[in-house]
Amino acid sequence: MPQIGFSGFIFVIILIVYFLSSAIKVLREYERGVVFRLGRLIPVKGPGLVIIWPIIDKLVKVSLRTVTMDVPSQDIITKDNVTVKVNAVVYFRVVDPTKAITDVLDYEYATSQISQTTLRSVLGQSHLDDLLAKRDELNAELQKIIDEQTEPWGIKVTTVEVKNVDLPLEMQRAIAKQAEAERERRAKVIHAEGEFQASQKLTEAAAIIGTQPTAIQLRYLQTLTEVAAEKNSTTIFPIPIDLLEPFIKKMKKEAE
Repeated sequence: MPQIGFSGFIFVIILIVYFLSSAIKVLREYERGVVFRLGRLIPVKGPGLVIIWPIIDKLVKVSLRTVTMDVPSQDIITKDNVTVKVNAVVYFRVVDPTKAITDVLDYEYATSQISQTTLRSVLGQSHLDDLLAKRDELNAELQKIIDEQTEPWGIKVTTVEVKNVDLPLEMQRAIAKQAEAERERRAKVIHAEGEFQASQKLTEAAAIIGTQPTAIQLRYLQTLTEVAAEKNSTTIFPIPIDLLEPFIKKMKKEAE
């Protein structure tokens, strides 16, 4: 039998190492392997140790983790004809590795394109006030529409969030003026309500004091005390005749 030389032995070692490295794959817990054997799909492999046939089999790794994808800023004309720039973020994950590989060429790129077109379509049908105030409702609508379109690819869209809404400078000024006018309106309404409540209380107090003449005298004396405490200057007040009436009656009785 012909003996294998040193170079032949090295070749055999390299061939074995290549075979083992190509045949043995380790998939992490969040990875799955879509395997094509001579072009035909076989059941998904993983996680853990996976053995495939080199040259015959081709393995494509698919991650099942949630992917965070930024949607580039889009120029949008709202329903009330205001041009704004809006960007968003989409959270999605692969739920069916087979569909994600066989039904679409590049599922991440396809999801990105669907997200951009849906963002322009949905926000373009909304008013500017809704875009600024009803963000949660718009996010839920975007998530529902994008998820319905990516479901045939084995993709589950979990969350869509509108990040920034860039308004034109003149629109920012108009909104600032509107907010200032609204604050002034609220201040005037609060002041008017305070005056109305104060007038009600004064009316009630006057009605109570009117039924008790003694209360009027006590209130008069209290006012004198407060004025005397605040200022050291001499103040002259007219004295109501009701306060002197008891003394006048007494003097009349003594004169008789």
